Amino acid sequence: MKRLIYFAAIISVLLSSCRPKATAEKTTDQQSIDDVKKVATHTKPANNKTILEKKEIPVLCYHQIRNNIASDSKRAHDDIIAPDKFKEHIKMLADSGYHSILPDQLYNYLVYNGPLPTKPIMITFDDTDMDQFLTGASTLKKYGFKGVYFIMTVSIGRKGRINYMTKANIKQLADEGNTIASHTYDHKNFVQFTEEDWKTQIDEPTKKLEEIAGKKVEYFAFPYGVYKESTLHKLKEHGFKAAFILSTPRDENYPLYTIRRIIDPGRYTAKNLYFSINKSFNKPKK
Repeated sequence: MKRLIYFAAIISVLLSSCRPKATAEKTTDQQSIDDVKKVATHTKPANNKTILEKKEIPVLCYHQIRNNIASDSKRAHDDIIAPDKFKEHIKMLADSGYHSILPDQLYNYLVYNGPLPTKPIMITFDDTDMDQFLTGASTLKKYGFKGVYFIMTVSIGRKGRINYMTKANIKQLADEGNTIASHTYDHKNFVQFTEEDWKTQIDEPTKKLEEIAGKKVEYFAFPYGVYKESTLHKLKEHGFKAAFILSTPRDENYPLYTIRRIIDPGRYTAKNLYFSINKSFNKPKK
């Protein structure tokens, strides 16, 4: 009888080890999505004062990734970075232990105190240039980074002295896990918006981008980085969760709609960029 009981116990252990677990292990991406949903469901949203007191996360802004040409103005040089220098800068970020994040992660950190990786950084691109797809996206992918692409919809598919991304390029970026976001129809200054512009510069571009990407478009970058405080509330009314400026101070009443970025100028070395990030975003609290 003891022998029968012994063999029965052995068989029970073997059968239990062969059965699939009740809950399969989740992928890292799925776990991150679940964590974000859990935080947003059970945590009270932060107020503006709390958001402003949080440590700022570095956000970089890029425009054209190409070599300078004789016709480029002196001002344009800040918006142009040579491909080899861009690659060097992104390698520096990876070697320095930075981990790229996307707007949903930043939003949930600011509003719900959601988790972030060690040394988080956001890498963004404005204006839809093809170089951002050919050089920008491929370089980020090499180091396991994701980017945010603020698309100016008038330019999609255009060719000329500067070539612009096609619908297929934008769709591929979205499918590969990057964020597609809005940068108006034709780069009209936000300060000059009329009532009609909320349709032509905001709603119609959002709809077009959502059709291309197959995903919600919930983030916006101001052309030239400038905004008007009195109309910031309308961005939320038109479906945006957050918006990005450049290096000017955030608005104390709308910190989610004036998230700071800094441009990585073409004249910077990788070391310059590293120091600029720390100087701009690691300021001690007053």
